[in-house]
Amino acid sequence: MFEKFSFNMGKTDTSKQQKDINTGKIPRHVAIIMDGNGRWAKKRGLPRIAGHREALKTIKRVTTEADRLGVKVLTLYAFSTENWKRPKAEVEFLMKLPQQFLNTYLAELVEQNVQVQAMGDLSRLPSYTLKAVESAIERTKENTGLILNFALNYGSHAEIVTAVKNIICEVNDQQLELDNVTEKVIAEHMMSRSLPDPDLLIRTGGEIRLSNFMLWQLAYTELYFSDEFWPDFNELSLQEAVQTFATRQRRYGGLEEGSEKN
Repeated sequence: MFEKFSFNMGKTDTSKQQKDINTGKIPRHVAIIMDGNGRWAKKRGLPRIAGHREALKTIKRVTTEADRLGVKVLTLYAFSTENWKRPKAEVEFLMKLPQQFLNTYLAELVEQNVQVQAMGDLSRLPSYTLKAVESAIERTKENTGLILNFALNYGSHAEIVTAVKNIICEVNDQQLELDNVTEKVIAEHMMSRSLPDPDLLIRTGGEIRLSNFMLWQLAYTELYFSDEFWPDFNELSLQEAVQTFATRQRRYGGLEEGSEKN
């Protein structure tokens, strides 16, 4: 059912090595579970936080390459509702990463016409993290290029529960008829309601699971799993994933034209 890919590609000059990608089948929305930072660091005898720090450079590289390829939305799973269970020191470091990333790269993102968005329960974020994220959203809100959407303190189960609660309230307040609750209505109550559902999900780090990420939205998303740790994922890695996507036949439960029924 799922395909798994392993690529041992180092940091290379991608200006000289571009994949032959079918530009007619570029995914509109790419979502990424950025996994493997800690294992990347451990493999090099470094503390886990070194892997998280290196991950920021990968985010910038992949964002730039996604924009170049013509991807319209890039959603990155930056911090899950389950990540609070990690050691306190690591959580505190992770909470500083959005601020570090945006302080370092926001000017470039503005120049590249990237629009920053965020989804998740942002109310629990430390004030310095929230301030950095809100500032980036405000400074880029008029940009019309790639949408860089960070999932922060995000969990799909919590998202769905919140959506159901809100729908129930609307029904109880007679703002919505129970018989009119459809898939479309539920989708409109998701945090990603302003965005198209992901066409391609990439997970790095060798694990093959979704980890409570956009479960409603991924119903017909193409899945791509890479053995590369996130800090090693580069422009060529993204090109490889997009090229694989371009070879997939997306039937949404139906059959290809001319196919016989099974």
